Amino acid sequence: MPRILLVDDEPALVKGLRLSLQQAGLEVDVAYDGKTALEIIRQGAPDLVVLDLMLPGMHGLDVCREVRRFSTVPIIILTARGEDVEKILGLEMGADDYVAKPFNTRELLARIRAQLRRTEMDKSAPPGQQLRFGSLVIDLPARRVLVAGREVPLTATEFDILAVMAEQAGRVLTRENLLEMVWGYDSPTDTRTVDVHIRRLREKLEPDPARPRWVQTKWGVGYYLANES
Repeated sequence: MPRILLVDDEPALVKGLRLSLQQAGLEVDVAYDGKTALEIIRQGAPDLVVLDLMLPGMHGLDVCREVRRFSTVPIIILTARGEDVEKILGLEMGADDYVAKPFNTRELLARIRAQLRRTEMDKSAPPGQQLRFGSLVIDLPARRVLVAGREVPLTATEFDILAVMAEQAGRVLTRENLLEMVWGYDSPTDTRTVDVHIRRLREKLEPDPARPRWVQTKWGVGYYLANES
């Protein structure tokens, strides 16, 4: 049974959401502040974290940043509706996705399931499959990426974006394509999520992110991985 860590300081919301997630077949742990959440994640990483940003003592953005120092566990952040800056900052800190409050529980559950489904798909990847693009090596089953022999740590979502682009190298993928193929969304949502993750990928992979060698933009269309050997 997948284990979810729910981090929020609103008891009424936590009570209702925890029940809904349990009824959906998920095991749910709860933390009401950021420091407790970090302790739980360090002791035994859950399969996914649902993290409110407005927490007492330690802001959710700081929690997200700290988690990314030692874990790639998928993180879905909860933000106040209309707080676009917080959404973008959360993604830049390493969150995989976000849901704005007040939210529909079914929407949150759908996004949780999409993240968990990707994790399960990773386990069935064919052994030994590696994709090479010059000094960039993508080891699919091991979920490892190397540039010039040096391993580059990526979050789960960053790796999945790169893997999807690598498997279709040279093909331009729209933001909507990537949202459907990586996040599992087949309905309209904020495409800035894709842009932030692409920027983070370039910062980690490219010697000069302003002049990328691999992760390229087709202006007005989308992104593609340069098919060079």
